[in-house]
Amino acid sequence: MKTKYQIICMMLACFAGLTAKAQVQLLPLDSVLARINANPSLQAYDAKISAQDAYAKGAKSLDAPKVSAGQYQTPYQINPNTGSFMIQAEQMFTNPAKLRAKEDYMRGMSKVTAEDKNYLKNQLIAQAKQYYYERVVLEKKLALLQHTQSLLEYMLKDANIRLTYGKEKLPSIYKAKADLYELDNIREQLNNEISQKNIMLNTLMNRDKQTVFTVDTNVVLKDYETAVTDTASLANTRSDIKGINRNIDLQQLNAKMEYSRRKPDFGIQAGHMFSYGGMANQYILMASVTIPIVPWASKEYKANLKGIRYEVAELQQKKLDMLNQAEGQMAGLRTDMGSKKRQLKNYHQNIIPALQNTYKTSLLAYEQNTGNLPSVLDSIKALQSARMDALDRLQELLQLQVAYEKENETR
Repeated sequence: MKTKYQIICMMLACFAGLTAKAQVQLLPLDSVLARINANPSLQAYDAKISAQDAYAKGAKSLDAPKVSAGQYQTPYQINPNTGSFMIQAEQMFTNPAKLRAKEDYMRGMSKVTAEDKNYLKNQLIAQAKQYYYERVVLEKKLALLQHTQSLLEYMLKDANIRLTYGKEKLPSIYKAKADLYELDNIREQLNNEISQKNIMLNTLMNRDKQTVFTVDTNVVLKDYETAVTDTASLANTRSDIKGINRNIDLQQLNAKMEYSRRKPDFGIQAGHMFSYGGMANQYILMASVTIPIVPWASKEYKANLKGIRYEVAELQQKKLDMLNQAEGQMAGLRTDMGSKKRQLKNYHQNIIPALQNTYKTSLLAYEQNTGNLPSVLDSIKALQSARMDALDRLQELLQLQVAYEKENETR
């Protein structure tokens, strides 16, 4: 009988095992995607947006005033009765329309950056989905491997019993052992790939790279192959297209800023002269205005306005090309997804059931001493290979689904 001490130790060991399992966090896909916001590259964009908004706040500032002091109309020859000491101040006032145009332009820059951030976020989300689904398929392969191992262990146990009665051959047992040991290499490879996916996902979530977690192996296959998309819906959903629209808006604001340069600026100048030799003090009070519409001054902003129109036309053509490419890409993905689903259905409805019947038939023949162990082992290996191939098709289908959601920016 076990002592009380031994029972307590066993209970503590079981409790420690349960605690260790409980510490392994289950992360559904939604939780992984929610943590993508912690990625440093996205936070860098947030800092850049804040910087651009901060710069825009200073867009309406005026030039600094200018103050000067010194001798005014004082002769080189010493004469205390001529000349004066002058104090002068100057201030230029930029046309308010120019300041408003500049502020609007600088505020528009952060909107472009915001769409660039959304574009990058969509790329990171697509990467996270791909790594997550790859991890899910790897878990399914591990479970399939365990099932195959159970079948081989059962066959090996039965074969060893038959060997004692001379009803089995030793080479067949060695073949069964080799097939069983081969599973260890496959399992090692799968575990290594799972660790790699964990590291990649932890990197995207910006947390400790060695953090272990489990995934939800229930996947949902979407019916995207029956979906219909058009350029209007794509333009409203894709951040890169929105980014081009924001760039077009920014160029239009730039054009307004250039056009505002035709408006004049104003200035004021005031000075006071302390005259020498009892002469009357004097002052200066003058206003100034710029004349930017003269030909030699207007040539630059007119050329800039013309260049901006060409840049807007280039952006519009780029937008049309991107929409055309995206629509074609999504049509191709829908066709590919339909093909992969038909292949997967063929595996589940025809290929795998046929191989299961092959295994059952060979096993029955072996149990009735009309078959041999190698044929049973070959049927087990063929069944495992077909199931692995079906999981590969599932992974390819999930990759296509991720690619489609990436193109359509479906979160």
